[in-house]
Amino acid sequence: MTRALKRWRPERDKGPAQGFDRRLLAPMMTGAALNPVNSSIISVSLVPIGAAFGAPPAQTAWLISALYLATAIGQPVMGRLIDLFGPRRLFLAGTALTGIAGVLGMLAPSLGVLVAARVLLGFGTCAGYPSAMYLIRSEARRTGEKSPAGVLTALAITTQTIAVVGPSVGGLLVGIGGWRATLAVNIPLALLGLYLGARRIPALPGTARTDGRPWVRSLDLPGMGLFAVALSCLLLFLMDIGSGDWYLLVLTLAAGAGFTWRELRAEEPFIDVRVLGGNLPLVATYGRALLCYVVTYAFLYGFTQWTEQGRGLSASQAGLVQLPLFATGIAVSALTGRRQAVRGKLLVGAAGQIAACALLLLLHGDSPVWMLLAVVVVLGVPQGLNGLALQNAVYHQADADRIGSSAGLLRTFGYLGAITASAANGAFFGQRADTPGLHHLAWFMLAAGVLFLAVTVADRSLRRIGESSENDSQNDEESP
Repeated sequence: MTRALKRWRPERDKGPAQGFDRRLLAPMMTGAALNPVNSSIISVSLVPIGAAFGAPPAQTAWLISALYLATAIGQPVMGRLIDLFGPRRLFLAGTALTGIAGVLGMLAPSLGVLVAARVLLGFGTCAGYPSAMYLIRSEARRTGEKSPAGVLTALAITTQTIAVVGPSVGGLLVGIGGWRATLAVNIPLALLGLYLGARRIPALPGTARTDGRPWVRSLDLPGMGLFAVALSCLLLFLMDIGSGDWYLLVLTLAAGAGFTWRELRAEEPFIDVRVLGGNLPLVATYGRALLCYVVTYAFLYGFTQWTEQGRGLSASQAGLVQLPLFATGIAVSALTGRRQAVRGKLLVGAAGQIAACALLLLLHGDSPVWMLLAVVVVLGVPQGLNGLALQNAVYHQADADRIGSSAGLLRTFGYLGAITASAANGAFFGQRADTPGLHHLAWFMLAAGVLFLAVTVADRSLRRIGESSENDSQNDEESP
């Protein structure tokens, strides 16, 4: 991959340069890693945090939900700002907010302040991934390389690797400095990101108009507000779907209708629903992302709980059983990342999800460990294929001028899937993660996996992604 990446050339107006700028990799990977590390590292901190503040699991769960809620709203908002004003300022602002959240969390005197710190973390870490996608698109324009598969693969592997090491690093930090160290780790990460961003990210222009009017008019603040209200109500409803707070669903529909009305009339809409409505392949990709992450997170949450309560493993043993999932996913991403076409990846990934869900139905309280590992390895294959394929699909399907917000929406739909999975776990397990509950959850996951496969098979537009790029590459190699 490194041979495909070369140093930044400041003479950007002298024609396309060959190769991507390797100096951009460090800030891209650092920024993209901030969100997944804070998503995974908290898993080992919930128990000591609850003990410190005398809070039950129902209250400490808000430390997870707060980050999901802020990230689901903030990703497309931050992505749109990046589209308008370029990645540099937004990357630096988001990274600085991450550092501030780390300080606030490290010094938090109460659980409420700690939840607020997690909200700030959610918004601060939103800039990294859309900035990376924007920079990749910008470099593709500069170099003339339409499909930077190596860089996209590296970005996907980075986030998967962080998911692997996050809980382990969190356990080490808790052992060294207590749970506050898992928040304080954001301070050096933010300082590193600020240094790399200031030194290496160029001041690329965005698409905001510069005709003398105030820059704030380039923002669709009413649209962003209605989007935030609609998504907040929906996520709050999904987080506690058994409470019967149906008014939240009514508010979601009302805010969603207001958002659509506003975006159809806005001069510069936050999310151009006309363009999005005319880009059905991109909409289908978002739907696939939701279904994919329903299966992924239902497995991560549900299977892990069952291995402890239903199978009787210790917490450390349950964590070790999960390691082959991520290791297999990273290996599959590395092996298949160079291939541009996404349809084959999604079809194999869908089949892998269905197979893993079916295998869950064979598990019981006395199942041998090798059966648990077999299920984990099978699911590791789609883990490595689907995330990479969805990311590449958005890169090719999205409007080039809205790549930041489009990438942010991909993350939003992923978190919608995660919260749906969390609600399903609560509905099927009840007070204890037993084997009957696991089997009911597996049927739910199987339905989502089958729907994921059906949507993929029906989407003929996927055939065009990557195939033309590979043909272009072959023609370039054959030409003198």
